Amino acid sequence: MVLADKEKYQWYPVCTLPRNEKKAHRTLTEKGIESYLPLQRQLKQWSDRKKWVEEPLIKSYLFVYIRPHEQTEVLMTRGISRFIYFSGKIAAMPDVQMQGLKLLLASPYELEVTAEDLQPGEKIRVKGGVLKGLTGEIISYRSQKQLVLRLENMGCSIIVNIGASMIERF
Repeated sequence: MVLADKEKYQWYPVCTLPRNEKKAHRTLTEKGIESYLPLQRQLKQWSDRKKWVEEPLIKSYLFVYIRPHEQTEVLMTRGISRFIYFSGKIAAMPDVQMQGLKLLLASPYELEVTAEDLQPGEKIRVKGGVLKGLTGEIISYRSQKQLVLRLENMGCSIIVNIGASMIERF
């Protein structure tokens, strides 16, 4: 039996309550709902010590892989605030963007998330290293050339430092 288009699994970004990303991710997993919480390792400084901790890459966001009829179950999960809307409907993330995000997190590059409305620039493709094949845009940001993976349906961009020798125009 083939599922109708409206019954296909898709990735959806959801907002969590502040500082509830890990709890919501754990609860969704316990419910049997596939979720993805992009984490990055950061060195935190306290008054008496430093410690490496895993922090959400995008504050108050995580991603769920569900069919549309499962949206209510996600919203009924403790720590989940709402779905993200784009053009009046719940935003769905293309699989290629989710793969790109996972690829970026697996790379050795330092990542930065910005909510700035970055203007479209020159399209590029990474020609070497662990990000080989990834496409993005070149922008001028803090006087450096950086690769941007634009997550259009979320209203944010992820910036990664990468050498100009590692990219090519297309």
